[in-house]
Amino acid sequence: MFWTYILKCADESYYTGHTEDLELRIAQHQSGEWPGYTQSRLPVELVWCADFPSREQALASELRIKGWSRAKKDALIRSDWEAIERLARRQTSFETKAQPEASPSPQDERPFSPHSVRGEEAPKPQAEVPSRTTTPVAPPVIVLVRPQLGENIGKAARAMLNFGLVEMRLVAPRDGWPNPTAGPPAAGADEVLEKAEVFDTLAEAVADCAHVYATTVRKRDMTKPVFTPEQAARDIHTSPGRSALVFGPERSGLDTGDVALARAIVTVPVNPDFGSLNLAQAVVLCAYEWSKASGLVLPEGEEALSPAPQDELEGLIGHLEAMLEPKNYFWPEIRVDVNRRTLRNVLTRPGWNHFEIRTLRGVLSFLEKEPRKRD
Repeated sequence: MFWTYILKCADESYYTGHTEDLELRIAQHQSGEWPGYTQSRLPVELVWCADFPSREQALASELRIKGWSRAKKDALIRSDWEAIERLARRQTSFETKAQPEASPSPQDERPFSPHSVRGEEAPKPQAEVPSRTTTPVAPPVIVLVRPQLGENIGKAARAMLNFGLVEMRLVAPRDGWPNPTAGPPAAGADEVLEKAEVFDTLAEAVADCAHVYATTVRKRDMTKPVFTPEQAARDIHTSPGRSALVFGPERSGLDTGDVALARAIVTVPVNPDFGSLNLAQAVVLCAYEWSKASGLVLPEGEEALSPAPQDELEGLIGHLEAMLEPKNYFWPEIRVDVNRRTLRNVLTRPGWNHFEIRTLRGVLSFLEKEPRKRD
């Protein structure tokens, strides 16, 4: 049995991981023995966990949840499937469109098999959640080849975490690793930096990846498929096996030998007179395109207030007409009805809410008074 779990840290942030020994792993986190994100955020508390029959499914669940918004994680922790479903409605699920639905077998009726921390089995979720009936494609690995500045590594980490990517691999970073200058530009993406792995060669960094995409301008001497970031993201979402997006050093980009290792080239149509993108910009483009089908959702906005009752609107119209009448605004007599109707149409169209009408009435009342004297 393998487990996916969520910990709540002392700074109120969440950490998601997976393990085959839940008790041992949680004890390691709580004692500070487990290196990385939680070590500097003690104490930590287990707030959610779920079991899976294989490590691959537990890892896929971890990676999926890492890309969720905090609101969606909060809903999962409290087993609020209605909230998860509401949040899921606001996203576009590429898997739903691209893959036929699998008919679940009787033993798979609970696709997530979530358990609360109290051991009570939660009801079957109706929203998009990691499922045992289909195997989600893992998010791509971001590989930075011979990066020169720690600041750029930090900015790339920030761009990754913005769009739910957490696995960074570094190939021969010029100034070594870890690099203290990467922290401030990462702006809180410590999880990505702490888990970053270092390799001597690109071949070693992508050894476990079935699909490797080199981000570069098109090489004329190579016959490889050329994708836009959007096309590459679509390809990653539909291709089984790990994928890697490879980015070259800031000054020169990937060399011919690096590109030769890739299955395809990823490039963007840019201004031919100024085609230079910095490292973080390139990562943002690819990460964003991948995220559009990964389950991330827009932040919830405030609900618009309902239009005010008709009597409040009539009060506003009457107030304004009463101010305009003494000034002969509606003159000449033949135009009175037309002018009143036009004014009413202008004030009716916006659908003012209660607070807006109250504000406008306050403005009109202020205009009716004598001007204030300045001190």
